[in-house]
Amino acid sequence: MTVVIAIHCIVVEIDKKVLRQGEFKLKGKKPEEVAFTFWKQIKRESSLKLQLQKVLCEGEEITELVRKLEEL
Repeated sequence: MTVVIAIHCIVVEIDKKVLRQGEFKLKGKKPEEVAFTFWKQIKRESSLKLQLQKVLCEGEEITELVRKLEEL
């Protein structure tokens, strides 16, 4: 199954909002696990500090589920 994940974040140093989104195959994983992997990739690619604002999967907000995975 393929889903669209949208991650809204803020570049802390310049207080700018950023949206990154893409289509992902779940491959037996939960949407929040795929979104968390995408979030980690976004942070790795940026040299600036990012703050997670909102995560949407097929229009459903899953931000808190992704934050819980980030805490582990």
